[in-house]
Amino acid sequence: MGKLRPKEGRGALWTGRGTPPGAGRGLYLLSCPSSSPSGILSLASGAAHCNPTPAFAFGAPSLRRGREPSERRAPAPRGPSATSLRRPSKVRRPTMPPPPPLLLLTVLVVVAARPGCEFERNPAGECHRPPAADSATCMDLQLRTCSDAAYNHTTFPNLLQHRSWEVVEASSEYILLSVLHQLLEGQCNPDLRLLGCAVLAPRCEGGWVRRPCRHICEGLREVCQPAFDAIDMAWPYFLDCHRYFTREDEGCYDPLEKLRVEPEVKLIGNIHGNEVAGREMLIYLAQYLCSEYLLGNPRIQRLLNTTRIHLLPSMNPDGYEVAAAEGAGYNGWTSGRQNAQNLDLNRNFPDLTSEYYRLAETRGARSDHIPIPQHYWWGKVAPETKAIMKWMQTIPFVLSASLHGGDLVVSYPFDFSQHPQEEKMFSPTPDEKMFKLLSRAYADVHPMMMDRSENRCGGNFLKRGSIINGADWYSFTGGMSDFNYLHTNCFEITVELGCVKFPPEEALYTLWQHNKESLLNFVETVHRGIKGVVTDKFGKPVKNARISVKGIRHDITTAPDGDYWRLLPPGIHIVIAQAPGYAKVIKKVIIPTRMKRAGRVDFILQPLGLGSKNFLHGLRRTGPHDPLGGASSLGEATEPDPLRARRQPSADGSKPWWWSYFTSLSTHRPRWLLKY
Repeated sequence: MGKLRPKEGRGALWTGRGTPPGAGRGLYLLSCPSSSPSGILSLASGAAHCNPTPAFAFGAPSLRRGREPSERRAPAPRGPSATSLRRPSKVRRPTMPPPPPLLLLTVLVVVAARPGCEFERNPAGECHRPPAADSATCMDLQLRTCSDAAYNHTTFPNLLQHRSWEVVEASSEYILLSVLHQLLEGQCNPDLRLLGCAVLAPRCEGGWVRRPCRHICEGLREVCQPAFDAIDMAWPYFLDCHRYFTREDEGCYDPLEKLRVEPEVKLIGNIHGNEVAGREMLIYLAQYLCSEYLLGNPRIQRLLNTTRIHLLPSMNPDGYEVAAAEGAGYNGWTSGRQNAQNLDLNRNFPDLTSEYYRLAETRGARSDHIPIPQHYWWGKVAPETKAIMKWMQTIPFVLSASLHGGDLVVSYPFDFSQHPQEEKMFSPTPDEKMFKLLSRAYADVHPMMMDRSENRCGGNFLKRGSIINGADWYSFTGGMSDFNYLHTNCFEITVELGCVKFPPEEALYTLWQHNKESLLNFVETVHRGIKGVVTDKFGKPVKNARISVKGIRHDITTAPDGDYWRLLPPGIHIVIAQAPGYAKVIKKVIIPTRMKRAGRVDFILQPLGLGSKNFLHGLRRTGPHDPLGGASSLGEATEPDPLRARRQPSADGSKPWWWSYFTSLSTHRPRWLLKY
């Protein structure tokens, strides 16, 4: 039998085998016995158990596409230990006691006396179909604006009683869906468009119409209502969540299921064994995320439902043991900093920054995804470093933070100076604007980093907004952040949590309160920029396709499923997708300043050699519509669009600027778009 040992401020630690008491009601950190040297913690479906799995040093198997979340606690010599979070399982409700035998017999007799009912019965006892399943004759879906829906068949009349394709395409509702991406400047698309398609072209399967889920509509309205308010437009009547959508228990479906592309985020603590605050902050964060999700916190549920979060509380457990033996208040500035091999793990990664500076001077040379040089392996490489590099190659991380101690500031790459002899020299990456945005996402909501006193810890960074370019602070080579950026798609920042490297236990909760909002705000920034899927003309994912942004000499690549995430600051960007054997596709993307959700930009690549240049001109739009602006496969200027220029309201202010556009295209005046 195991023991459940409460830990103050950290939940409980289960030290036995099997499922801990109360599993599914919170977070449990599993301490695998020494007989399980490669123990993996599984937090899935309310169960926790040790699995003697042959994993690499820190034991964090891939979470891509339905694999189990896991955590590793390895014995000495230890590698890092990681926890990966996904949506916790729902709390099981207590079961009702069994009914008395006589009552059970009565129920059986009543049920047996009635004819079978495939669906549900109304209060009068009559069998009827739920609203989400109506009889219909299915036909192929032919609406161009809805051609990327998750289904291929629909029916007429639709939910608005339109009885033909011609009636739908001439309707104001359909016209609105086709221009939503321009009206809202890319916000909430293609989500709103697909939600509207679920009404105009309802899903039909096996002779039955299925209605979309009400909670999907309600969640989207909560997020997108401000975008409609900003252009003085009423919420479309056909997106009425109670009229045209239905409940989950009535057999609804998720019309946005196809859009579920979740970014991967990792947070790493304790890379230096004596800098322990990050280790504790990640344990606090794990407990907070799980408990708040189960309590129904909408922000946390939205975050965990759309993001894969990986937590590595201790990358250097051996160094921590050395520092912990001395204890808080007695630990020296460097005692326990290195690992068991006396290596500084944040100086042990391959020096790709020097190679980047060399490649940057060569015209046309790629300076991203730089391979690890062979001579690196001739030196002394820590097992923890190898484990982290393998982890990064296994999972396509988008965003990362490394938590340190010793000061109070957020630093970002490059950490190695452009001129090696310069100890302090501003050395930006091509993504300088995005790195500053990420750093400010953490610093701007941290109460101590925003304290205006220059005499406090980190006060010397106050004039910089408590953020700094790493090489401008002090230059060093072999850092983890530079390696993330130059070898993978991942953007990593370094957070210094405070001037005390080994704070006493009583200071931890206050430290957590200072960093809670910063950690959440930082993780949420992974949803900035654009996301999408790159496929060929048959819909097959294109692996390792390059996503380039004009003016930023740093490409990212697609994952095995063809999906990608590209962190980008607000502004107008020219985005190019290309892969060997395919023609490149170019799209113009507009990211508004207030946009908090990544815009969906998919690419369909056409194979080379299919015809003349005139054929390619027919592929100007590479999908059913362009989610975030004009799209062109050859980079031509797109046709003028009356919705691009924001016209001022009429002199009397009676109608919004977009009203004349709709009235010029349809004989039906969509007065339902007017707020008053």
